[in-house]
Amino acid sequence: MSHSKLLVASLAATLFSTSLFAGDDDLSEAAVKERTKPVGSVYIAGAEPVKAGGARSGADVYGASCIACHGAGVMGAPKPGNADDWAPRKEQGFDVLLEHAINGFKAMPAKGSCMDCSDDEIKAAIEHMLEGV
Repeated sequence: MSHSKLLVASLAATLFSTSLFAGDDDLSEAAVKERTKPVGSVYIAGAEPVKAGGARSGADVYGASCIACHGAGVMGAPKPGNADDWAPRKEQGFDVLLEHAINGFKAMPAKGSCMDCSDDEIKAAIEHMLEGV
C-alpha cells in the first residue's frame, strides 16, 4: 500500500472510531429530551407571553390574536358583540363555530394564526366575542 493510501485509510479509521465514541449513547427518554430541548424562545413584540400555570382568558387571546381581524370585521370576520354578524354563525351551533375556529374556515386561518393557543383558549376567545350577543 502506498504512503498516501495508508494515510487516507488511517485518517478514515480515526474519524470513524471517533464518531462512534464521541456522542452520548444514553437513549433514555430523559436523556433524549435533555439533548433535544429548545435552547431559546421567540417573543413577538406586542404579544403577551404565555402565562405559566394556566390558560389565557378569552379576553387575553382576543386582544393578542383575534382583534386584528375581528376588531374591524376584516373579510367578513364577525365583530365582537355584534348580533347581526354572529346570528348566521350561531344558527350552525357552537360546536361548528368552534370547529371552524380551530381548523380554519374560508378566510380565517386555523386558530386565527394563534398556534400556541389551546383549543380551550380558542373556545374562551369565541365566548368572549359572543358576550352581549
